[in-house]
Amino acid sequence: MLRNQNISFLSKNRNATETVLIIIFERAPYHPFFSQIVLFPSPKSDSSRRIIKIKIKPPNSPSRRTQIKPQSLLQMAPIDPHSFTDSTHPLTTHVSLTLYFHFPSSTIHATALLALQTPHTGPLSLDTRALTIHNILDPATLTPLSFTLSPSEHPIKGRLLTVYLNNNSSVLILYSTSPSSSALQWLSPPQTSKKIHPFVYTQCHPVHARSVFPCQDTPAARVCYSAKLNLPRELSAVMSARHCDRHDPVGTDLDGVLTNEESGFDLKSLWCEEGRIVEEFVMEQPIPPYLFAFAVGELGFREVGPRTRVYSEAVDGVLDAAAREFAGTEEMIRQAESLFGEYEWERFDLLVLPPSFPYGGMENPRMVFLTPTVIKGDASGAQIVAHELAHSWTGNLITNKNNEHFWLNEGFTTYAERRIVEVVQGKDIAALNIGIGWRGLNEEVERFKDNMEYTKLKNNQEGVDPDDMYSRVPYEKGFQFLWRIEHQIGRPAFDEFLKKYIATFKFKSIDTDTFLDFLKANVHGIEKDIDLQLWTEGTGIPPDAHEPVSNLYIKITSLANDFKLGRIPREDEVASWKGQEWELYLKNLPRTVEPSQVLALDARYRLSESKDYEVKVGFLQLAILSRCRDYYGEVEKTLKEVGRMKYLRPLYGGLVQGPGNEEDKILAKRLFAEARECYHPIAQGVIEAIFAKHV
Repeated sequence: MLRNQNISFLSKNRNATETVLIIIFERAPYHPFFSQIVLFPSPKSDSSRRIIKIKIKPPNSPSRRTQIKPQSLLQMAPIDPHSFTDSTHPLTTHVSLTLYFHFPSSTIHATALLALQTPHTGPLSLDTRALTIHNILDPATLTPLSFTLSPSEHPIKGRLLTVYLNNNSSVLILYSTSPSSSALQWLSPPQTSKKIHPFVYTQCHPVHARSVFPCQDTPAARVCYSAKLNLPRELSAVMSARHCDRHDPVGTDLDGVLTNEESGFDLKSLWCEEGRIVEEFVMEQPIPPYLFAFAVGELGFREVGPRTRVYSEAVDGVLDAAAREFAGTEEMIRQAESLFGEYEWERFDLLVLPPSFPYGGMENPRMVFLTPTVIKGDASGAQIVAHELAHSWTGNLITNKNNEHFWLNEGFTTYAERRIVEVVQGKDIAALNIGIGWRGLNEEVERFKDNMEYTKLKNNQEGVDPDDMYSRVPYEKGFQFLWRIEHQIGRPAFDEFLKKYIATFKFKSIDTDTFLDFLKANVHGIEKDIDLQLWTEGTGIPPDAHEPVSNLYIKITSLANDFKLGRIPREDEVASWKGQEWELYLKNLPRTVEPSQVLALDARYRLSESKDYEVKVGFLQLAILSRCRDYYGEVEKTLKEVGRMKYLRPLYGGLVQGPGNEEDKILAKRLFAEARECYHPIAQGVIEAIFAKHV
């Protein structure tokens, strides 16, 4: 591994067709890609360090594909700790994809045409993970381009693909995904609701688009895209893009893309097989790669508003329940527009995914992905929709430059969500949300007490898997920071600031310093009233953060305090409670109580049987930590029927970290072994990380 990254580029003139490099690194294995390697004695006493002079072949070399270790080290100016993207290279502006879905092998055979900001000569660094690269071509001439692929996979970044260009403004990559793609979950027919047809969907956030197509997989590289999806005829597709057409496959679909000879696999013959259909999509607004999304299966939909359809597997019961749950979506859109400005994405459709979906929701533009656990029967699931809707301004329009500034996405969106909820559902419900978030923030700070770096808004994520450090901190501490600013300058002034912020930075990716500079320029003297550095770079919870104040919030937290004294709420005290009230109540109980108290609470209110998973999982977590094993059967059932990480983390974590004995850890390992294949690859990795630390 390169330790000293002092790399000098020497060239006789700017138009030279070759480049000479001097690289200092630890070892110098010969590889035939190099036309010349000359070793010099190291000036240091450490004989393992050498200076190597490498003369690289011109970009048009006929040697089309090689794999060399030194090339994986030529990154010069990284802009993202989770990406190989080099800031000295032009960014991609448009991606054109052709995707052939082969369900029997859980693979996609594909081409990706990447258009660059400017013509480029020299290396172009791209991110990949679990992709087979068949060939890379100059799309203007369909002649091969030289490229290298790092021989081993970085545990976070994947494999570096380096393409050598000679004044090229675009590249055509022919590749296939693999069944181990971290973004894709392939569901066999038995894993679907109707158990007839297969299903596949993506989850590209935060760093998984690279396992679907080669790209500069950083939020700093915003792209437009178009896509042609070749599917079995009985299936249909949705994307985070505008649907353009559905038609029989024809050879002209691939015109200008490839011929069979260049492909490395016979894509043209596959493309026109009988029983296939092609769906075409286009995204005309630049989005970060993590917002690339599709789902393919037997889909149905219901209309719920002038801009909104609800999609799911074609099961009437699911579709009807989702339509009822999200009937108020259009009103939320209108209220959000009054707060934040025009909705820029035309459609706001929703897709309810199978239970394995690892998140509550994903804000893919034009097509929000949702877990079925948000369908609660009382319209309270619409609050997750409010969060994903708010992302249409904060996150999708304005995006964090990289994951070290994730709070710019989620803190702003949590604030915006609660403003929408306040208007649509009332101040008491908004206060409940703030209270639930406040308890969650305190829990996360306790969780990270051994690594307080993760409690900063702006944090160092070099060498850190963003999936492993995912938490409520950027959501809730970010919300508290913005709420603090609102309290300081007043809501009317903050609303004006927010609209100006969105208008100034829309369709851009920014970092924390950019936001702070804009804040100080537009809110005179704010740095004297609020310690901005403490809020953004300090650990823990700042002293000027605070809980919400409302009569309902105070009542619920008081009843939770009474439970510590042995008193369970009377039925008349909770008669009007819905899921959120119970969720807040459970979050304010002690982490552990006597097993008899757990049994008594459930005997009266049947929380273990709640259809609201926030309530059910909150209660089951209390049961696990209190060593009340009467509910382990329900824990097993829950872990086998949902894949949302918000529920998997506390249940598996409670079993392996709590005060139980080895029996609980054995149970956790057995349940994971039995349920693993039903979880999305991202969720699998998160649970494996919990086990690696605690089992």
